[in-house]
Amino acid sequence: MNKLKLVFATNNLNKLKEVQAILTNFKIVSLADIHCFEDIPETAKTLEGNAIIKANFITKKYGLNCFADDTGLEVEALNNEPGVYSARYAGNENNANDNMEKLLKNLKDSANRNAQFRTAIALNIHGKQHLFEGVCKGTILKEKKGESGFGYDPIFMPNGYNKSFAEMSLTEKGTISHRGKAMKKLITFLAEHS
Repeated sequence: MNKLKLVFATNNLNKLKEVQAILTNFKIVSLADIHCFEDIPETAKTLEGNAIIKANFITKKYGLNCFADDTGLEVEALNNEPGVYSARYAGNENNANDNMEKLLKNLKDSANRNAQFRTAIALNIHGKQHLFEGVCKGTILKEKKGESGFGYDPIFMPNGYNKSFAEMSLTEKGTISHRGKAMKKLITFLAEHS
């Protein structure tokens, strides 16, 4: 049986590996695989908006079934910052270490360390668009822990666990993470409609 080919509109190899580990029944290809090397601007004010921009860009230009995501870390004590600006919180260089340092500094005097990761996915398939969301609640640690993962993983501890995302295996993180939850909704939809 041929696997349905879906373009995941990302250049982030960490995200791609995470998603390929979850969506095993599909042939997931990256932007590089379809020779798309353009920087797709993420100019929306919401996670959903950015996911839609990326998915629509690929569908319009390449005519392929695809999905795109955008993820943000929303910290309660910081009015849900960094949110849509999570990847470039400390500047446009997308430096994860600088982003974590800025976040820890901004939370230094705060007793409230509640936060959540939220992922929005836009799927364009067979001429229609569908949106999915996943949320993982947790707390921001006072210091980095663990070597795995990417982004804010070393300082985010999901509720019900005593370790950071960066201390978890891809499989363990995938079962509870925001992206994992959004992907489960995507998988359920694809199983019922493809």
